[in-house]
Amino acid sequence: MPYPTTQDLPDSVQHVLPDHAQSIYKEAFNHAWNEYKDPDKRRHSEDREEIAHRVAWSAVKKEYEKEDEHWKKKS
Repeated sequence: MPYPTTQDLPDSVQHVLPDHAQSIYKEAFNHAWNEYKDPDKRRHSEDREEIAHRVAWSAVKKEYEKEDEHWKKKS
């Protein structure tokens, strides 16, 4: 299920990521959701939503890093 806005993201994302990182997460999730709609593009019949969440977190981690309990933009 794609997310139309950042307010629609799971609480576990909204409550830990800064606004910009939430936007990155949403865009990456939605892109991956569309990219992996065909089960043949997924390894070992992986769950489409699980893949999209992994892709989204990976995208966030390219620009942000977790410091203690907070996420901050990388230098």
